[in-house]
Amino acid sequence: MANIHPLATVHPGAKLGENVEVGPYAYIDDNVEIGDNTRILPHATIFPYVKIGKDCSVFPGAVIGAIPQDLKFDGEITWVEIGDRVNIRECATINRGTKASGKGVTKIGSDTLIMSYVHVAHDCCVGQHCILVSYVGIAGETDVEDWAIIGGGTKVHQFSHIGTHAMIGGGTGVNKDVPPFSLCGRQPLVYAGVNLVGLRRRGFDSDVIRNIKDIYDMIYYQGYNFSDAIDRIEAGFPDSVEKKTILDFIRNSKRGIVRAGDLHEKGGIE
Repeated sequence: MANIHPLATVHPGAKLGENVEVGPYAYIDDNVEIGDNTRILPHATIFPYVKIGKDCSVFPGAVIGAIPQDLKFDGEITWVEIGDRVNIRECATINRGTKASGKGVTKIGSDTLIMSYVHVAHDCCVGQHCILVSYVGIAGETDVEDWAIIGGGTKVHQFSHIGTHAMIGGGTGVNKDVPPFSLCGRQPLVYAGVNLVGLRRRGFDSDVIRNIKDIYDMIYYQGYNFSDAIDRIEAGFPDSVEKKTILDFIRNSKRGIVRAGDLHEKGGIE
């Protein structure tokens, strides 16, 4: 049974799981599903067509499921879907999808942290174990893969793609795709090396990390264009999950991947 504060507003059509907590002045509309043990804290707002998983927290001032800020939206039924154990901090906003995109849903994966004042626009897909630091804004139809971290104040162009285990420094503008396992930063955004700290924390061994680094050295620092570098990597590196992940990402990039930073500065960002 849910624990609903008497000063909260919960539509009778909302479906709340066991032990859901709804704080004072929180607002939950019709066509909302909330999983067991999730907390909707005071003054949080959940608009219609939202599904939230188990063990999540939605902090004060957060707004989930508002209609998209997209002129193509025409009142159609679209959704926000949020996984389990997601923390959505103060005043973050997550908008519904649009049918015009062909998706009709905005997704946040399990075990992800959405910090204060983050904006996730229509039809974005944020993976599992991601961190979006305060004041990040990701524009419509952006894909952020599992384990990616986006530093505070970063703005991401619509239709962008951020690869798995990538880390982007704070206060940057993302207008190119950010490849997997990479560390990117500065202004304009550039590749600055492999996300060594993140990969080590997640259990990647030294040989795998060295292989990733060698692949990116071939892509960025051996004087080849991206097409020639891909051919040389395909022929010259042993098959691995990491090699396939990197090459598939580059081949499928629609905006093109970020360019290299200065050779003497690679490996770190300010």
